[in-house]
Amino acid sequence: MKQLQQNIGLGCPDFNLAVYIGNIPSMPEYLDLSAITPLVDAEIDSIGQACGNGWRKVFNVYAKLLYSLDKNDFSFSQLAPSWQQYRDSFLLQSKSNTALLFSPPQLDPDAYKYHIICGKTYARQLIETGKLTANLNWLDDEFAIDQNNRLIVCPYFDYRQLSNLKIERLARMISQLQNS
Repeated sequence: MKQLQQNIGLGCPDFNLAVYIGNIPSMPEYLDLSAITPLVDAEIDSIGQACGNGWRKVFNVYAKLLYSLDKNDFSFSQLAPSWQQYRDSFLLQSKSNTALLFSPPQLDPDAYKYHIICGKTYARQLIETGKLTANLNWLDDEFAIDQNNRLIVCPYFDYRQLSNLKIERLARMISQLQNS
């Protein structure tokens, strides 16, 4: 049996929804992570201040996505009156059930978790290096899904690549996985 690697990233160690990204904030406290580390209030803002607009966009898109999920299937949007307040008070914190991972997905069809890989290029890199084994069904040039593993590949978390319309599409895809 293949031994699972340690998940490495930011957020709740007991996540049920994880986003996988191919880069790490260039701050000393994150470069040597060896596990999932929960964020605290104002830490997302600090990362944005130190690392720039690209990271602000990642966090904003992540919060918008969670806030867009069907309220009958997921409770993220019930925790705060806006996606901005959700981002600042809950996203990637200890009991958020969310994670932003810098390690490859550890897929287990029996674990009820959702996995979202940011970017087709990163997904292909994971596959080509043998770090991801998935049964991806490419729906178009931007989105792919492996229903058995609750895995979705989508455009990178940036407004130009993952517009509000595409965030809504991604939210529907996650709800379809939830209800299948």
